[in-house]
Amino acid sequence: MPRPDELLDELGGARYLTTMDLTKGYWEVPLDADARLKLAFITPLGLYEFLTLPFGLKGAPATFQRLVDQLLRGMESFAVAYIDDICVFSQTWEDHVSQVRQVLDRLQGAGLTVKAEKCKVGMAEVSYLGHRVGSGRLKPEPAKVEVIRDWPAPHTKKQVQAFIGLAGYYRRFVPHFSAIAAPITELCKKGKPDKVVWTEQCQEAFRALKEALVSGPVLANPDFDKPFVVFTDASDTGLGAVLMQEDEKGERHPIVYLSKKLLPREQHYAAIEKECLAMVWALKKLEPYLFG
Repeated sequence: MPRPDELLDELGGARYLTTMDLTKGYWEVPLDADARLKLAFITPLGLYEFLTLPFGLKGAPATFQRLVDQLLRGMESFAVAYIDDICVFSQTWEDHVSQVRQVLDRLQGAGLTVKAEKCKVGMAEVSYLGHRVGSGRLKPEPAKVEVIRDWPAPHTKKQVQAFIGLAGYYRRFVPHFSAIAAPITELCKKGKPDKVVWTEQCQEAFRALKEALVSGPVLANPDFDKPFVVFTDASDTGLGAVLMQEDEKGERHPIVYLSKKLLPREQHYAAIEKECLAMVWALKKLEPYLFG
């Protein structure tokens, strides 16, 4: 499966974007005779077999992703897909019309169906993979941010994990995410009770994460034809880094924030060793941007 952040980076500074949602999904993938036998199931009315790829099958997402990837082969420079969500991106309107037509022709040739009411055509900004993207900017999806903002204080380990999972999806927007979330993530450690002890420190971290996302953070999409700048930092508990890039006016804009909680042994490092560790760690994490 592709990484959502890599797909979002590919959209870059596109001026025109079109998103398409394939309807019926897996049910448009026929199964051969051998596969049907393996997916038979029993009901009170008899034995039945799936004729098309069912939802819930462990390999179904990867199978459908492979189908769409093969379908868009040769179009990687202007079309990306995450399972059934396709995005076409272009710099000029003429190119965009032509490229959207090419993608639709491929879908028609493969017998796949697009859900028209869920498509957005020729937009400057669209919602894609839980983000608002367009014009070289990347923002969290407002609806998801509202959910985070209204999230009640958790009482169980599962509730804590659910909050961290949703907030963590947008960790690239929050400087020092790991350090801020440390009091909360401590509650999820193995051996901790299922009913959490919600301290003042946890509440402060909870509030700080909400504020960081509700404040409307905006990141720039990377331009791989321009140089990048990396800033790193280290504290007693964690490491932080930010990847930045200059625009035409010489102003630097953040592309992604990284953070990492220090391991117990790393917390005993000297200050200069922690700073060095931050640089080595950041360069490894940002390798796809910096070295290709």
